[in-house]
Amino acid sequence: MTNKDELLSQLRIDRDQPYAGESKTHLWIGGGVAILAIALGISFFYEPDPIKVQIEMARMAVPDSSSATVLDATGYVVARRISTVSSKVTGRVAEIYVEEGQQVEKDQIVARLDDSNTRKSVDLSKAELRSAKTLVTETEARVTEAKLTLERNTELARQQLVSAAALDKARADFESLHAQLDARNAEVDVSKKRLALQQQNLDDLTLRAPFAGVVISKDSQPGEMISPISAGGGFTRTGICTLVDMSSLEIEVDVNESYIQRVRDEQMVQAVLEAYPEWKIPAKVIAIIPAADRQKATVKVRIGFQISDPRILPDMGVKVAFLNAEREAEEKPKEPLGVRVPISAVRNDGEDKFIFVVKDGIAELRKITLKASYGNDIYVGSGLRAGEDFVVEVPPELKDGAKVEQ
Repeated sequence: MTNKDELLSQLRIDRDQPYAGESKTHLWIGGGVAILAIALGISFFYEPDPIKVQIEMARMAVPDSSSATVLDATGYVVARRISTVSSKVTGRVAEIYVEEGQQVEKDQIVARLDDSNTRKSVDLSKAELRSAKTLVTETEARVTEAKLTLERNTELARQQLVSAAALDKARADFESLHAQLDARNAEVDVSKKRLALQQQNLDDLTLRAPFAGVVISKDSQPGEMISPISAGGGFTRTGICTLVDMSSLEIEVDVNESYIQRVRDEQMVQAVLEAYPEWKIPAKVIAIIPAADRQKATVKVRIGFQISDPRILPDMGVKVAFLNAEREAEEKPKEPLGVRVPISAVRNDGEDKFIFVVKDGIAELRKITLKASYGNDIYVGSGLRAGEDFVVEVPPELKDGAKVEQ
């Protein structure tokens, strides 16, 4: 090969050789995909640590009382509205929709009884009603025919073309069929009322809550028999569940009749639950029952709470102190009542106020309204209830939905 051929072969382009720029492009794309995959993997498997915060339970602020008491007594928290939900008829429990501790609303369905036989009775009553209406239609047609016959015979009798006997028979037939029509209409009304009764019996097998409250006991299970009157033997239940209206809680105490003169209506009372001995609850006398117990020589006194709190439960033991009448004016709060929180727990966003409420380890940013301020504390009007946990010191990195721990 000559030098000229060698030079030409060196200048020839090899089309099978990969392009250098293309290789670099693929390299950059592959590297980017790998970095993105690593980042996604880290974000998927990496879970940020919970933010450590100080958490407290919101409490209702009650002014401390130093007033002298005229009488101390002990009693129990009772509910004025408590009901055992039962049925009007005996039946087998088919389904129960509530559990102990569940909040239910008024007229909410709590259970159903077996309604197979009652539904058949409803269907039978509907069929009877349809049959009665059919008879009414038939009788109406016969009345119309008898009316035409009577009118025709009346005209013919005027022309002396039919006998008086034929006219009398036509008139009697018309009146008889008209009476039958009235009877048929009455049967329709009876069938409607019978159907309504059967429908009511069917509705009675659906048991509803008589008022809004909390289920404190579940007394029956599906498959058991229930009856408003117990048949004895322990195999028949008398109720589905027991329902308590928590807004009707009050205190009942027995006051020795020797000291009942120290108690009067509307008297201020300070109550302390045995479960929370440091918590002083403002209360007031509702009524003094005008009857004494000769066995115990006591008079029953009803006392109403002036605040509501989820910590107050039925049948809790409570100690009460009846306050001196001359010092009751001092019992009026010098600071407003409400849920009290420190100012550090509130986050400001313009004119809006927010607080972080903690539930199941998750911080929820909730808007609140302020009632008043007192020193370094504020009183929440709405947005935070007593018994809920909240963040006391809000760190800057805390966001809505973040995980937190004490």
